[in-house]
Formats: sequence, structure tokens, C-alpha cells
Amino acid sequence: MKAAIYARISDDRDDTRLGIERQLKDCRVKAQENGWQIVDEYVDNDVSAYKGRVRPSYCRMLDDIASGVVEAVVVYHLDRLHRQPRELEQFFDICDKAGVQDLASVTGDVDLSTDDGRFMARIQGAVARKSSDDMSRRIRRKALEIAQAGKIGGGGTRPFGYERDFKTIVLSEAAIVQEAAGRVLAGESVRSICLDLVERKIPTATGGKWSQQVMTRMLKSARISGKRQHQGEIIGDAEWPGIISAEEGDRLRVILGDPARRTTNGRARKYLLAGMLRCGRCGEPLISRPRADGRRRYVCARRPETSCCGKLGVVADELEALVAEMVIFRLEGPDLARALSARGGSEEADHQKAVDAAAGQLEELAATWADGEITKPEWLAARAPIEARLSKAKQALARTSGTGAVVEYIGRASTLADAWGELPFSRRRAILAAVIDHITIAPGRVGYNRFDPDRVAPTWTV
Repeated sequence: MKAAIYARISDDRDDTRLGIERQLKDCRVKAQENGWQIVDEYVDNDVSAYKGRVRPSYCRMLDDIASGVVEAVVVYHLDRLHRQPRELEQFFDICDKAGVQDLASVTGDVDLSTDDGRFMARIQGAVARKSSDDMSRRIRRKALEIAQAGKIGGGGTRPFGYERDFKTIVLSEAAIVQEAAGRVLAGESVRSICLDLVERKIPTATGGKWSQQVMTRMLKSARISGKRQHQGEIIGDAEWPGIISAEEGDRLRVILGDPARRTTNGRARKYLLAGMLRCGRCGEPLISRPRADGRRRYVCARRPETSCCGKLGVVADELEALVAEMVIFRLEGPDLARALSARGGSEEADHQKAVDAAAGQLEELAATWADGEITKPEWLAARAPIEARLSKAKQALARTSGTGAVVEYIGRASTLADAWGELPFSRRRAILAAVIDHITIAPGRVGYNRFDPDRVAPTWTV
């Protein structure tokens, strides 16, 4: 009889294989007692059968059973083979088609050729599933208890900004976290920050290069603001100190989670005023489109489902330089500085109050339910509108007046003028968007073949 040995263990993070080796040793003895020839050993180490994950070696064994390579199976216990009743039935089907009737376990044989044998296998499978369900429930409850206490929830990779104890701040890395958070809040793209860190040879916690996914995940995490997150929800303060403030963390999550936020393509990154220009003839947005000789320009191009006139264009280089000068000059004005500062400060305070109020209501509501004063349906019904207000307030806080990109340059336009050429593209875009609502480009004068500044009419946000 050509037999396969199947061994599996759910948790072996250190890859010691001690549990697997014990199973294999006992299964070899069992096969020898039955007089079976072992044709292969199929091992899935550190793979759970309860969670429905793909088990490569198990799938390979099924293929070998179906093709006739394997005529019998030896396992240490049936729960090593299955913890899902539906998988057991699939196993029965494949064995029936291949004529395989011998399944031996170290803890007791199961005869697949009899109804009683299969009945016992199904009972053992159901018991294994019940045991897994109970264990999963206990683990989930323990994880929630740990999270509610603000404690560390287990191992994993060392988080950037913290030592291996997950608590002690690494000052040099914390400075990078604060820098990256500040740059995103100021309107800079995650991509440009990653490129800068790679150029500066600053590695991630694992020693690799920064990517947009890794940076976004770090900045959106509750950990860096000293908050504990569980199942995607922030549930309270953590036992470790934060690197940035809770308010900054809220704003980062809203900004980086905005579905309207997207990575610009290579062409868009070449056009500083993309999306900001309007045609002075028809009022439709101008689009970026280079001339045949490659010179950049913005044009009103005829497009389906629009009323574009298709009769206006302007060269990009001179226009972008002029707009930058206009913005720098406007930032120097005391009236704009006062208006931006006053509006940003008052609005931000109002939005922060709304966030705090909604968060406080959620905590009070949870306490009321925990004390048994309201039912779960009542709690769910009351929770929904509060969460809606909280989400709206957080989004408003993140968008507060858009002054984050220019706050350090208000009244210090000369500093911005000196730094303009060195600023990342996304930062320059954010600065312009903070001050400009849109720019209307008037039709050109007949016979005037040079760039005409009089055609440019900005509409300011303040």
C-alpha cells in the first residue's frame, strides 16, 4: 500500500519544527505497523486549518490521491487533517473517486469504507471545529481586553520610532516620524517624502527602503499618536508615549484616507497648475497638453460632454513662474496674513471641539450600555448618528482652511521665494491651492505672440 504521511501544526513562528518532527516520527511507526510503503511526507508547518487558509502540501496530497500516487493516508490525529467539516466532505469525495479507503491515525484508525467510520470522522471533525471556535472566541476576548487596557498586543516587527520593547521612543526615528507627518499635513505627497528619505539613506524599521504603502501605513497608525487600535478602531490611550499629537493623528488619517487623494501620473507632476485654470472664453477647465516640439502648455481642448470652445492656450513655463510670484507677493501682505491666521485658528478650534464632543458622547454611550442602562439595539441606534458627526468633524478638521501648507511662510514671503525652486512638487502644489481658488486665462491679443501677464486673473481663497 502506497501511503502518504500528512503533518501540520498551526503555530511555529520560530520554525523550530519540533511539533512537526514528533508527528512525522509517530506516523512513520504507524505506517510500518500497517505494512504500508511511505511514498511521500506532506508537511504544512505554521499553517492553520481552522481559518481556511491555503495549505500547499495538503493540496498537493489531494492531487496525488486523485492521480493514484497515494493509496492510503497516515496522520497523527484527524484534527491535523481537517478542522472544517466542509473540507472533510471534500476529502471524502476525492478519496471515493480514487478508491482510497485507508486512513490511519496514530490516536485511532478510521475506516473510510464504512458508514460508521465516516460517521466517527465527522463527529471528530465537528468536535475539532467546536474546539477551534471556543479557542478563537477566547483569543478574541483576550485581545480585546488587552487592547482596552492600552497594552501591547503581541510580537511582530519593531515599529519605526520605537525600540524592540514597543514602548521606548527612538529619538532619531521619532524625528523622522514628526517630519513626515508635518510634511503631509503641509500638503506634501507621501511619494515625495519616501523619495527624499531613500535619497538620505534613512531605512525603515526592517532596514529596507521606504515605499508609499509603508509610509502611509505608519502615518495612519494610531500607535504614533499614543493611541491603542483594535480591529481598525481606536479605543483609547496606549501604555506607550505618542510621537505626534492625537489631533495630528486624526488629521493624517482623514487626509491619507480620502478616496479623492490619488497618486498623480508622470505627466501630471510636470504641470504645477493642473486643475486650477479656467478658460476665459467658455469657463471650462484647461488641460495640460504639450506642443509638437515638446514645450509644455495648458489648452482648452474640445472633449465629450463638455462645452469647451477649443480656442485658447497658454504656455506653461511663463505662466507657472508668474503665478508663483503672485502667490509669494500675496503672502507678504499683512491683510492676507491676518485673514488666514484668524480664519485657520478659529475654524480649527471649532472643528476640534466638534471632534472632542462627538468622541466624548461615544464614550458616554458605551459606558451607559456597559452599565445595562440601555439595550444593544438602542446603543447601535444612538451610535450611528454620533459616528457620522465625528467623521464629518474629523474631515473638516483635516481640511481646515488649507493653511497648513503656507502657515510657516505667512508674512515671510522672501523665505518662500528663496526655497521655492527646491520645494517638492507636491508641496508647491499645496501652497498654491491654499491661496488660489482658481485662475482664469483670458483670450490672447491678436498679433501679440509673447506671454502676456495681463491675461492671468487669479481668484484668491481669501
